[in-house]
Amino acid sequence: MNEPAQTEPWSPAELEDRLRAVARERYHDRHPFNVRMHEGDLTPAEVRGWIANRFHYQRHIPVKDALITAKLDSPHLRRMWLRRIEDHDGRAEGEGGIERWLRLGEAAGLDRRTLLAGDTVLPGVRLAVEGYVNFCRLRPPLEAVAASLTELSAPGLMRLRVDAFERHYPWIAADGLAYFRTRVDQGRRDSTEALALVLEWARTPDEQRRAVAALTYKCEVLWALLDAVQGQG
Repeated sequence: MNEPAQTEPWSPAELEDRLRAVARERYHDRHPFNVRMHEGDLTPAEVRGWIANRFHYQRHIPVKDALITAKLDSPHLRRMWLRRIEDHDGRAEGEGGIERWLRLGEAAGLDRRTLLAGDTVLPGVRLAVEGYVNFCRLRPPLEAVAASLTELSAPGLMRLRVDAFERHYPWIAADGLAYFRTRVDQGRRDSTEALALVLEWARTPDEQRRAVAALTYKCEVLWALLDAVQGQG
């Protein structure tokens, strides 16, 4: 049964409930590939394929965050969002989330130069990532920020992933899991900040619907990425 059309704004609490429901029910932790990963059912080749393709997404996170930063209209907000770029790019060579992902790849037996070249990235992954970057380039700040709220579910997934890799994939060196460990606290902080902005900015029914739709779209991007990776097997 379709939900009645929204005629009045939701309260901030109602909007938050709806956003959290999307993050909870549509997040890619439910994707069959991730379920298999966390149950220990992936082969080494499948794990390496996922790491290589997911890196294409990881390396574009600071790109989409730079596009969002350029849309923000105050130094305070730009400083806040700029920190996300530093989290992934680092403040110096050898730092940041992208570097930690490269080390994950090396711990799994992948060559760093191969990861950076990106020659093995699947077309479906490229399309999913390009779509998300363009979304952040073209949509207004409310929607670009709302799309980032998949971070609401990220801390729990990162804890689950560390446990799964330690339990089921001991051939990956423990220090290669640093990316996942770091993102537990970063994801909690980032989602708290972004949620506060969305609840402040989304005042009208149309704005609130667009915020929920943006988060739904981001969940679909992450699912499409895993659909492509799963399909390569």
